[in-house]
Amino acid sequence: MKTGWLGVLLAAASGAAGGESALPNLKQAKSIVLSRRVTGQVGKSLDFRVVQTDRSVNYKLRATWMTPEVIRANARIQQLEKGLREGGIVRLEEEARAAGSIVILVELDPHEGSGVIPSDWVALLGAPGHEGDTQRLARGVSSPKLRDVAALGAVPPRDYSYELFWIVFPLTGNDGRPLFDSADQEAELTVRIQNRSGKVHWRVPDHVRAGAKAAK
Repeated sequence: MKTGWLGVLLAAASGAAGGESALPNLKQAKSIVLSRRVTGQVGKSLDFRVVQTDRSVNYKLRATWMTPEVIRANARIQQLEKGLREGGIVRLEEEARAAGSIVILVELDPHEGSGVIPSDWVALLGAPGHEGDTQRLARGVSSPKLRDVAALGAVPPRDYSYELFWIVFPLTGNDGRPLFDSADQEAELTVRIQNRSGKVHWRVPDHVRAGAKAAK
């Protein structure tokens, strides 16, 4: 039996699955997913120092934290729009939960310039106020293969002006302790593209807070 920090997360994810009778309708499912989408911007709105055409002035930023509730809602959307059997939603959820510890779908839309997103951009996750504390931050790893995991996809209709990135973060910081303490109320995602940066925030998901408390 899995115990501790990881065990609590898996238990929370399993509990979120619930029964077929708890499945939301299409409108409700989309609302659940969109409730975990936040928006921001990487770089300043106006930057007169930028005269090169080989880079963008700034980037529109959207990010969706793939919590167990979002995964289930996304699986439900896939089921309804593709006419999948009722039992198929469990398989979609299990496939998505196996993808990683913390998965955040990051969407970027370059403004002006080349319209190309540099491959060396960075995503950092942690509690606000800890940007200089590497022990309380985690660097995300891009996982393009998650594009094929249906329950981790963007809410349709797809906005093709944004490029999608599936970023996986560990459950713990560099010191091995939970990335978020049980007292942390807010999570902060920092996206850095060359010399520009942007931040978005969420309330720390309940299952992550429960895992942090169990790890003490």
